[in-house]
Amino acid sequence: MTPSQFWALVTRTSATQSSDECVAALKMKLSNLDDDELAAFDKWFGQQLRKSYTWDVWGAAYVVTGCDSEHGFTEFQCFLLSLGEQVYHEVINDPDSLAKLDAWPLVDNYAYPFIEDYDLIAGQIFEDRNGHELPFVPAGTHAPAGKKFNQKPKFLRKSYPLLSQAFPF
Repeated sequence: MTPSQFWALVTRTSATQSSDECVAALKMKLSNLDDDELAAFDKWFGQQLRKSYTWDVWGAAYVVTGCDSEHGFTEFQCFLLSLGEQVYHEVINDPDSLAKLDAWPLVDNYAYPFIEDYDLIAGQIFEDRNGHELPFVPAGTHAPAGKKFNQKPKFLRKSYPLLSQAFPF
């Protein structure tokens, strides 16, 4: 699996594409892969999740949605992956750059930057085919990299000025 193949698989087709639409599209794409390709995809997916597992990125999720759970943050990371390689790397390097998005998927007229179970699709397809799970790949550290963000509004506004303007609290 090459980087361009990976990114072609995970990148959403529309900025406002819903979580369910992203999941359905990825399931369809991954169902065409053989088992070795699924395993390679899953490895790439895990590597990208580990890259975005930082307190700075989590702070951005917190400003946008109040995200305060591990599960919610994983769904946010999946959303970031769906934005494509360029935006994903921009956000990892500067989480406040997420404010530059022109459009967001919405639920009840609120930004919904989450994709549920996006990280599980390859494993589910593999298990359905073979009756056993994909080989385990260690997830890495147990805590996000960097220093935990301060949840006080004055600190969030200072750390994420663009996101704080786009998503006032």
